Amino acid sequence: MILDKIIELALQEDLSLGDITSDTIFTADDRARAVIRAKEDLVLCGMNTAREVFYAVDPEITFTPLKKDGDFVQKGETVLELTGRTLSILKAERTVLNFMQRMSGIATASRVFAEIGKKYGVLIVDTRKTQPGLRRLDKYAVRVGGCRNHRISLADSVMIKDNHIAAAGSITKAVEKIKNAIGHTPKIEVETTNEAEVKEALAAGADIIMLDNMTPTQIAACKALINGRAIIEVSGGVNAQNLESYCQAKPDVISMGALTHSVPAKDLSLKIVEYIR
Repeated sequence: MILDKIIELALQEDLSLGDITSDTIFTADDRARAVIRAKEDLVLCGMNTAREVFYAVDPEITFTPLKKDGDFVQKGETVLELTGRTLSILKAERTVLNFMQRMSGIATASRVFAEIGKKYGVLIVDTRKTQPGLRRLDKYAVRVGGCRNHRISLADSVMIKDNHIAAAGSITKAVEKIKNAIGHTPKIEVETTNEAEVKEALAAGADIIMLDNMTPTQIAACKALINGRAIIEVSGGVNAQNLESYCQAKPDVISMGALTHSVPAKDLSLKIVEYIR
């Protein structure tokens, strides 16, 4: 249902007023065979989304996948074939590629980050820093690449962040309000920025302590302080260049906005390879 809405909005951007070029050149009787190929090495993602876009434009298109999500695809390889109305293929082309290129970019980065984390026994997860409206697709691509999802929505778990603390008056007060309102079952995560806040979060009974924007050296000191009494999550400023140094500090989890907010898209292209009159 969510995917249907996303696709509907995406197609409206291109097709709400028609396709002046294709509609002028071709008729509904013109047919073609097309392929989508990788123009660089990538971890493929977005095949189901691509299929649903093509079917939304024209349910009579023949969609033949040659690869599946999660496959490593080399430059020049064909990932799918299409046969159908030329008009339909051309009208869906850009929307399909936009989805696949973004999702494959995220999946490719996720594969790299997951492998780094695996070496040190650190779980790499995403954040809510996703493209507005595309969170489900972004987070699916993260999973395809091998990393894991943090919260999808604000209802998924308790995370007391800096502004909650400032508005509540302290970490202790914020945690108390949560415990009094929702009981003992949900885990409570608290964002901290220094050792004093870590000590307060521990005393308040936090289950997960986020070490926000700390250096690997500061993380090591806080880890010794926590000493297994809470799950340690590291976040803030972690990227492809410094991920390994943060993994070496051995937190339990590293959450990375860079998994979704600034990953470059991977290059795929659609080419018509046969005209069927």
